[in-house]
Amino acid sequence: MRSAMRASEMNRFTRTHMTSPMFSPSMGTAPYFKVTVFEREHFQGKCIEFTSECGNIHNCGLDNIRSIRVESGAWVGFEHHDFQGQQFILERGEYPNWEAYSGSLSYHNEYFMSFRPIYCASHQNSRMMIFEKENFMGRSTELCDDYPSLRAMGWATPEVGSMHVQSGAFVCYEYAGYRGQQYIMECEKHSGDYQHWRNWGSHCQTPKVQSIRRIRH
Repeated sequence: MRSAMRASEMNRFTRTHMTSPMFSPSMGTAPYFKVTVFEREHFQGKCIEFTSECGNIHNCGLDNIRSIRVESGAWVGFEHHDFQGQQFILERGEYPNWEAYSGSLSYHNEYFMSFRPIYCASHQNSRMMIFEKENFMGRSTELCDDYPSLRAMGWATPEVGSMHVQSGAFVCYEYAGYRGQQYIMECEKHSGDYQHWRNWGSHCQTPKVQSIRRIRH
C-alpha cells in the first residue's frame, strides 16, 4: 500500500530558506516549487513531497527514487548525494521510471539521490553565449531558443569549449535530439560563466554538446 508523508509530517526533510532568489523582475510572479518523489516505479511505494532541495534522500527515509511527479517549477536531479554525478532535468509533468527522465543515456543508471530547484529558469527570458574553445575563446554565437541540432543551425564542431549564461537556464545534451548526458547551465551558478567544460558537472567527461534547449519553469 502506498504510504505518504504530508508536509506537516516532514518538516525536518524540507527547508524553507532559499539559497537563490525565487523572483526576478523579468520573470513576473515568483514561481512555486513542488515535487513528489516515489521509492518505486509508476508512483508506487513510499512517497515524500518537497518544496525545496534535498541533498541526500537517505536522510529522508528513502533508499532510492524511481518515479517523480513535478507539480510546479523546474528541478534538477542528481545520481549521487550532495548534487553530484549524472544530472537529470525535471520539468512539470510525470516521470514514471528512469527512462522518462534519463535523456536516453547509453548506460542504465538506477540511482537518484539528490535534487534541487532551478530558481532562475525562465523559458521566455533565457539567453546564452557558446564558445568554440575554453576560456571564452574562438568562434561564438548567441542562443535564445531551442536547438535540437547545433550542427543544423550552423555550429560546425560537435564540441563546445565554454559557455556564458546571460539569463535564465538551459539544458545541454551530448547528442542531437536532446539525447545523452545532460548538463544544466544556470545564470546564477558561477555567475553564469562556465569557462571550461569540466565546470559543467562532476559527471562531465567530454566537451561534446550537440543540442541545447531552454528550461521551462
